[in-house]
Amino acid sequence: MSVKGAGWMSRRQMLRGFGAIAGSSVLTGCGSLAVRMVAAAPVTKPVAAPASGAVPVYSTPSSTVSMVESTQPVPVGAVVAASMVVSTEALGSVGTGFAGLAYEKSALAGPMFSASNSGLVALFKLMGAGVLCVGGSSVDESVWVAEGKGQVQGQIAPADVDGLAGFLKATGWSCVYGVNLGGSASGATTAALAAAEVGYVAQRLGALLVGVEIGNACERYGDAESYYAGRWSVEQFEALWKQYRDAIVVVTPNAPVVGPAAASDVDGWTIPFAEYVTAAGVGGLTQQYARSAATVGSAKDLLVEDSAFAAELLQLKYGAQSVGVPYRMTRCGAVDGGGVEGVSDAYESALWAVDAALGAAQGGASGLSVASGAGEIGTPLVDAGGTVSGVQPSFYGLLLASKVGQGTMLSAQMSAGGLNVSGYAVQGADGGVSVVVVNKDATQNLQLSLSLPASASAGTLVAMTQSAASGSAMIQGRAVGTDGMFYEGEPYTLEVNGAEISCYVPALSAVLLRVA
Repeated sequence: MSVKGAGWMSRRQMLRGFGAIAGSSVLTGCGSLAVRMVAAAPVTKPVAAPASGAVPVYSTPSSTVSMVESTQPVPVGAVVAASMVVSTEALGSVGTGFAGLAYEKSALAGPMFSASNSGLVALFKLMGAGVLCVGGSSVDESVWVAEGKGQVQGQIAPADVDGLAGFLKATGWSCVYGVNLGGSASGATTAALAAAEVGYVAQRLGALLVGVEIGNACERYGDAESYYAGRWSVEQFEALWKQYRDAIVVVTPNAPVVGPAAASDVDGWTIPFAEYVTAAGVGGLTQQYARSAATVGSAKDLLVEDSAFAAELLQLKYGAQSVGVPYRMTRCGAVDGGGVEGVSDAYESALWAVDAALGAAQGGASGLSVASGAGEIGTPLVDAGGTVSGVQPSFYGLLLASKVGQGTMLSAQMSAGGLNVSGYAVQGADGGVSVVVVNKDATQNLQLSLSLPASASAGTLVAMTQSAASGSAMIQGRAVGTDGMFYEGEPYTLEVNGAEISCYVPALSAVLLRVA
């Protein structure tokens, strides 16, 4: 491998400097990545507070009133006055397929991804046109076998890809697809095999293939008992990655190759990789993220702002902009290592998912996919033998986030008496605005005064709250069935006064306002 010149090193050092600056700016003041919080005087309503540990509920004037009314009722407990001012300043955008799910590649060898899996198809369609990321550690344990019969663990055969293609066409989703790189250490796979696999995948998926990742968490290949243990560097990775990429584009000239699919070390791995390959060699940067298990002791810790994630988003934004490509978070989890029982699958993970998805949009990401499937405690969708057996809270959070639609993310300033609250606003092409407010305080409700940049004529609200019966999430009082059936309750009608709107945001809830 040739030694890179001094000019190359100076550009790399410059990019690393940008990453360091980005990270420090977030840790000292998150800027546009977080809604700014300023003091506001609390206003207490004469409504009895719930018992300690009880799920916040709405008060109603009569037991005969239905669960969902056309007018939003007053929530039970203390109510704090809050305000949110939305400006015309653009922070980012929300495009097609922004929210998505990430599955291990080994799932392709099971009876899961096919057009006939009606329950899974219906659940994916609830989120609109998302992005399915096929990757994880099993990428480097899966070998392409062109003559294989399919549904054999450790192998990927044409029948497995055919099932994936049918599933994607049935759901309207697109795909980022990972191919084996780590197996090259033992000769289990080669650049030619990867090129043949991508060629077949591109033929069957067509325009639904939006990314090809080469390898997974490649910065860890040099670890003990891993691929290339003790003899690995970013320069070696770059050379091997380029060999695979060049072989792929010979067979499939328009293959949308992305990377590096790193799970850590943005500054020392992803940004140097971006500078090396340039926009001519890669269509976008991809990164994985999960909060360290050491910083999460309980479910409530998921509601604490994750400054490391915000810093990483800014680093990626600088790195991607420096080479003129977008970036996507292709695999994210609430807690590292597959999650923690009682934390990753708790109701709080629904609120985490809203913040993760929309926070990534504010950070300039083109999308975010949450880790799902077997082996993930916080999986949005629990499956058994390919059949969905449970819908967990994080799915509700992604579902609510996906309902903001496409458009421009606008800057917003929040005043909520120092409570743990976040807010997001997206303006669609038709001029309508979708606003999401996440109240992470466990006991105090918000009476929110919303100021928009222009007058509106109508407004509605739907709320994601905790179910008193199951402890899971629900949207507008309704649960999502494992068969994908979901009848969302009638939205509340809000009173609009020019550019001003008032509503409630219950404790431990997220609300979505749609304003026309």
